Amino acid sequence: MADLIAQETGEVITPEMIEALSAEAEEGYDLSLATAVRVGRPALDGGASASPRITIRATPQLYKAIRDRAAADGRSVSDVARAALEAYVGQP
Repeated sequence: MADLIAQETGEVITPEMIEALSAEAEEGYDLSLATAVRVGRPALDGGASASPRITIRATPQLYKAIRDRAAADGRSVSDVARAALEAYVGQP
């Protein structure tokens, strides 16, 4: 017996379903009916565009210190780094 293929719902995909899906794909899809799906994390400012990323290098000691401080405060390293940069440039 061939291995069964199941959808995420657990419904077994039958050969008839495969034929129907193949026929639909061969006819082509109307992409004007497709909906855009945004992937990734939401923008920090609540806007629609992605937030820019900044990459920095740090000494191992600084990296450990920021990780330890972030963990002690219940925050992420990114959140602590953002707060430090905002304080440095004088922006909330």
